[in-house]
Amino acid sequence: MSTVRWVSDPAHSEILFKVKHLMITTVTGYFKIFKVEVETDTDDFNTTSSILFTAAIDSIETNNKDRNMHLLSADFFDAEKYSELKFVTKRYEGTGDEAKLHGDLTIRNITRPVVVNVGFGGIAVDPYGQTKAGFTIDTKISRKEFGLTYGAITEAGGVVIGDEVKIQGELQLIKQAQDLKNVQVKSDNKHSLSSDKAT
Repeated sequence: MSTVRWVSDPAHSEILFKVKHLMITTVTGYFKIFKVEVETDTDDFNTTSSILFTAAIDSIETNNKDRNMHLLSADFFDAEKYSELKFVTKRYEGTGDEAKLHGDLTIRNITRPVVVNVGFGGIAVDPYGQTKAGFTIDTKISRKEFGLTYGAITEAGGVVIGDEVKIQGELQLIKQAQDLKNVQVKSDNKHSLSSDKAT
């Protein structure tokens, strides 16, 4: 059986992060450029064998130019040196429409284990004939564990930026077509798929 490949639809997907400011309000940001690639054995995502998430650090947007530039600086992501954020799965534990995604998150070349909560929204075919799957995801991380240790304080000694970062996402994945010309049948009846075309 050939592997089923899915790739995120950027027009209908978003990844947000939320951090406390002065511990009284929450600032929200997002990545404008990211990609999710998933491999499953069938259309059932409980058969997921691989998930890779990557985001371009220099695509961070918080609706404030000065804050964006500060996040890209060495105080935070150091985008000139570390251009990409990456999450690679190690295990997918699904029960019905809920799942736990165990994997390794890498920021600033520091890798830590993270568990992501996943909600499966279903599968549908869009008006263009593309098969899509929908998901809601969320998790929390400590920014300081990933080298984002900037720690300004107020005159009264209060924390300016919280350590906990909430990550939330809405994802649509597009099922990729299999190009049969690129499927090679091996002597053991296994198949390898090299196509990278989308329906």
